Amino acid sequence: MKNLESPHFSLGKSMRSIFKWLFVVVIAAIIVGCNDNKAQQNTSGSTDDGIVDSTMYGKCGESTAMHILQLVKDNGDSIFISLYDDEYDETISDVQGGLFVGDYLAVITGKDVDGNLYAKKVINLTSLLGKWESIDKSFEICEGGKVVCEENSSHPYTEWKIWNGHLILSPDTFDIFSLGADSLFLENNNGIYDYKRIPKEQDQQKEEQQQLDAPI
Repeated sequence: MKNLESPHFSLGKSMRSIFKWLFVVVIAAIIVGCNDNKAQQNTSGSTDDGIVDSTMYGKCGESTAMHILQLVKDNGDSIFISLYDDEYDETISDVQGGLFVGDYLAVITGKDVDGNLYAKKVINLTSLLGKWESIDKSFEICEGGKVVCEENSSHPYTEWKIWNGHLILSPDTFDIFSLGADSLFLENNNGIYDYKRIPKEQDQQKEEQQQLDAPI
């Protein structure tokens, strides 16, 4: 006699099979979703975080005066940017490194209530270039975005750029608290860092001394 399966038993096996496949599909969907979230987290940690750099660049023009900046852009066009607040009768711009004709500048701008352009911050990039040293760190800011650190530096900088008024010394980001002829003060959440400029003559003497001290 044939052993016939009960219709209820056959239906039960089918339902268990369906539940098994549904379970596999749900687990696969969860795994894919987790991977997508990880990818989004990785991409959202980019340096600029999707924010556009609004910095304007150009040379300091000959018509620059106490309350007005002539910025000669790379294409040769000139724009005039106010450094003065008529309402409060004072200079409002944060100018770091001075304004000298022919020097290359980074300018962060805004507009007043009347729609007139004014400078929030001006950074003299020509003044920023050069060798700087503190008690425990020495580096050179070079043209083209390159930074040269000493070989034995424990936390070397590799690249630099201005980003919406901030100085990025990769991998760190700073605000330029003060930039003078021979001094540089950088600030971040950890404090203010004081650097002194190394004159070219002193740097050359240092290199010559290192060559003399080097073993033969």
